Amino acid sequence: MARREQLTAEQHSVRVLKVGERVRHILSELLARQEVHDETVSAANIAVTEVRMTPDLRNATAYVKPLLGKGEDEIVAALRRNTAYLQREVAKRLGLKFAPKLKFRADESFEEADRIEKLLNDPKVARDLDGDDDAAD
Repeated sequence: MARREQLTAEQHSVRVLKVGERVRHILSELLARQEVHDETVSAANIAVTEVRMTPDLRNATAYVKPLLGKGEDEIVAALRRNTAYLQREVAKRLGLKFAPKLKFRADESFEEADRIEKLLNDPKVARDLDGDDDAAD
């Protein structure tokens, strides 16, 4: 019986990130080539911004964003309807022992970045930040 090589925690986390990135590329390619036979998905340009894998590589959460920012909820719903097809395609192209179960979520990181940017541009916060520069000198 073959011995299974033990991975260090660092090697394991790097592997999780690499697999997540491969899944992101596969999903992006499927969506860019309009291989999903759903009118809602085909009509939109969808970016897969991130894929987060669980440590056991059995579950993947794909964060998506329509490029024009419109119809986000409908697009996520359409991707969820087509999850079985997308999982089969990812499994074929990924070549792992187990195919990850896909979940789709709207990427809200852009809205969060805008919120933080507005906070930083607030005159009260800008005044406080300017005061920190003087104290450092």
